[in-house]
Amino acid sequence: MKILVTGVAGFIGMNVAKVLLERGDEVIGIDNLNDYYEVQLKYDRLKLIENHDSFTFIKMDIADRDAIKSLFEKEKFQRVFNSAAQAGVRYSIENPHAYVDSNLVGFVNILEGCRQTKVEHLVYASSSSVYGANTNMPFSVHDNVDHQVSLYAATKKSNELMAHTYSHLYDMPTTGLRFFTVYGPWGRPDMSPSLFTGAILRGEAINVFNEGKMQRDFTYIDDIVEGIVRVIDKVATPNKDYDTNNSDPATSFAPYRVYNIGNNNVVQLMDFIETIENAVGKKAEKNMMEMQAGDVIATYANIDALVDAVGFKPATPLQDGIKEFVAWYKDYHGYQ
Repeated sequence: MKILVTGVAGFIGMNVAKVLLERGDEVIGIDNLNDYYEVQLKYDRLKLIENHDSFTFIKMDIADRDAIKSLFEKEKFQRVFNSAAQAGVRYSIENPHAYVDSNLVGFVNILEGCRQTKVEHLVYASSSSVYGANTNMPFSVHDNVDHQVSLYAATKKSNELMAHTYSHLYDMPTTGLRFFTVYGPWGRPDMSPSLFTGAILRGEAINVFNEGKMQRDFTYIDDIVEGIVRVIDKVATPNKDYDTNNSDPATSFAPYRVYNIGNNNVVQLMDFIETIENAVGKKAEKNMMEMQAGDVIATYANIDALVDAVGFKPATPLQDGIKEFVAWYKDYHGYQ
């Protein structure tokens, strides 16, 4: 298949493109290579796939309407995986317009490209952050999510609403994937595994928010990618049993689906830090701090819908995943 991967220089985008290429797909990858974090890391990720005969990289911003329109008209993609987005919960408080440009304007451009060229299936990155103020654990795709607590989360929920509209109006198959705290080699430097590992190695204190009283469902990158690729192949279809009187946010009378991809295993923040300490071989000095605006106390994924749909359940133990991440981090940053 010919597949478009947006945000291809990103952590998830590169890994998805790599697996698609390895199995024989043709991949066109686009990325605007912005400087939200170190651009060199994005270039280094691209080095892992740029020499593949079936890969083409184009520097492009999904917010560029004309460029995206021309790309879709020229390439006639069969499937699209949209991982391009302005990421980060906390940064959305500082720079909201970046989220509007990429996550809203850019996503409309992707939807329009798919509609105009009759793409068979659009799969797009949503986020566990859409659950916001929800407290019913584990988070289920069948629960309503109407109370986001960050602009980033609001844009991701908006993506799901926009996708459903296109699925309904144009019979366009779309699937949204709510990722739960993805980590692993080549991960983003603004995420806790990199922040904590780097600080410990440098002998600096780490910031522990809400005094460590937080929980996360940490999901290893290989598990995330396996789930994504299976979903790309599983084209969304209408739910023939959909009951409009008892609406299910995860399905529809239209060809629309939403799934969680998480490890289905909640981890205490202090246990997570201890796991990194053990992998690094050094204890962390900790700054115990208050809760940050826009953050949530806990995330925990119910993945029953994903398992039922594609027969896959993420299962990489945190200790194994962190061991792999720390080994990569030391090698990449030159630590012995």
